[in-house]
Amino acid sequence: RVFGRNAAAVSEALRGAVANLPVEINPRQPRRNSFEVSLVKEDGSTVELWSGIGKGPPRKLKFPQPEAVVEALKSSLA
Repeated sequence: RVFGRNAAAVSEALRGAVANLPVEINPRQPRRNSFEVSLVKEDGSTVELWSGIGKGPPRKLKFPQPEAVVEALKSSLA
């Protein structure tokens, strides 16, 4: 449940930051106990915006603040 809540918060923040941004949650089977956010550009390249792998304990460090992901997205698009 905690992964789903955090994924919903991040996707809502991303959609609010960039108009018409398509957001997919877990298009493939996710890694167990991990939380990652990636940007797939139009040319097919992937940019990692945030990764919780290797973070924690405590568990809350594995999840980003939505604002941090939005800032990473904006810098990747610039």
